[in-house]
Amino acid sequence: MNYDVVVVGAGPVGSTAARYAALNGASVLLLEEHPSIGSPVGCTGLLSTRAVTECELKPSDDFVFNSVRGVFVYAPDGQCLPIDGKQTKAYVISRKIFDRKLAVMAVEEGVVLSLRTRAVGLERRDPKNKIERKISPAPIKLMVLTNGKPETISASVVIGADGVKSRIASYAGLERPTRMLSGIQIEVPYKSKNIDFVEMFLGSSAPGFFAWTVPIDEKISRIGLAFEPSFACKNVHEKSYSLSYLEKFLRSNSHVKARYSGGMLDFVVGGIPIDPPKRTVSDGILLVGDAAGQVKPISAGGIYTGAFAAKIAGKVAADAVLEGNTSAQRLSEYDLLWRKYLGKEFDIGLKIHDYMGKLEDKQLNDLIGSLNTSSILKIITEYGDMDHPSVLMRKLIFSTNSIEFMKTLGIFLKTIF
Repeated sequence: MNYDVVVVGAGPVGSTAARYAALNGASVLLLEEHPSIGSPVGCTGLLSTRAVTECELKPSDDFVFNSVRGVFVYAPDGQCLPIDGKQTKAYVISRKIFDRKLAVMAVEEGVVLSLRTRAVGLERRDPKNKIERKISPAPIKLMVLTNGKPETISASVVIGADGVKSRIASYAGLERPTRMLSGIQIEVPYKSKNIDFVEMFLGSSAPGFFAWTVPIDEKISRIGLAFEPSFACKNVHEKSYSLSYLEKFLRSNSHVKARYSGGMLDFVVGGIPIDPPKRTVSDGILLVGDAAGQVKPISAGGIYTGAFAAKIAGKVAADAVLEGNTSAQRLSEYDLLWRKYLGKEFDIGLKIHDYMGKLEDKQLNDLIGSLNTSSILKIITEYGDMDHPSVLMRKLIFSTNSIEFMKTLGIFLKTIF
C-alpha cells in the first residue's frame, strides 16, 4: 500500500485532483468513505457552464436535468428583478451521476479507487536529521478503515478533498475554514414560473444570504436557503436552525407558497465555507475544495473553483514527488498559484457578501428597485458572470448613471475601492 499521492475524498474536486496527479506521472490512490460515489449529495446541483467545462465534461442527458439562462431576483417586498442571460448559463444536474463520471475519468488514467475507506489518522516517520526534513519530509503513514478493517497506507503526498470538516486538515495541523454558512435544501413538487430561470429570494428569510428555487422540470424543483449563523443569532426570538428557517420561508413567502404543493422527495443539510484559511499546505499535505474554503462567497458554488484548484494541486503534488521534494516550501507553489487566479475574486466576493448580508429588508427593496431599469439590466445581461462577479461590479459602478443605484451602493464603493 505505497503510493506517490493519496487523495482523500472522491467528490468532483478529489477525483479531478487524483486524475491530474496521475496525468503528471504519479501513482495515485483515491479514497472515499461512503459505499458509492456521489452519495450523499451535498449541494444544489446547479453548476455554471464554466464549472462543467472546467471539469472537462460535455453536458449530456446522462447528468443534465435542465438548462437555465437567468434568474428572477425577489426583494423582500415581492418586487422581481428579471435577469435574462439570453443563453444557457448553468445546468441543473444529477450530482450522483456527475460525480461518478469524474471518478471514472480518474480511474481511466490509472487512479486506484477504494470505497468504504475512511481516513482515521496520519503520522510521519521521524526524519534522520533537520536538513533531510527541510528538503524532503519522510513518507506519510495514513491510517484508514477499509470496510471496518484497519490498514496503513504510505504516501509521499496526501491531498485532503474531504470537505468542510476535513480530517486531513486536522491531522496535519492546518486550519479548517472558520466562517461557514448553514444550508438546507429539499426537492419538492413545485410549479415554476419559468423553468429557464432560477429564483432567488433576498432578505431576513435567510439572514446574511438568500433562499432559492432551482427547477428540475415543470413539476419538480429544489428549494433551499443558506444563512449566516452570526446574523441569525442577532434575533433572540428566532431559532438559528436551518429547518426552522426553511419551514418559515415556505409558509410566509406568498410566491413560493402558491407553487409548492407540499411534501418532499429529497433532503440535504450542511455547512458551506466562504473564507479560505491562510495556509492550505504543509509538509506532504495539500487541501482542496471545501476543505480549503474554495467556495464563491456570493453564490456558495464550489465546483468551478474547486476543480480549478484541484488541477493545480494534482500537478504540483506529482511534480514534487518526482523531484523528491515534498516539503511545505515546495508544495507552497500550489498555494501561490490558486490564490493568484482565484484569490482576488474570493476577496471581492466576500466584501460583496458582507455588504449585502448586512442590508435590512427595506434597503434590499430599494436596491432591487434601483437596479430594475432597462439600462442596468442590459449591463447585467452582458457582463453577468456567476464565477467572476467582479467584472459585473466594475461595469455597474463605472457605466451606470442611476443616482438611486449609486446612493444605495455608496458605502460599498468606499469599502471595496
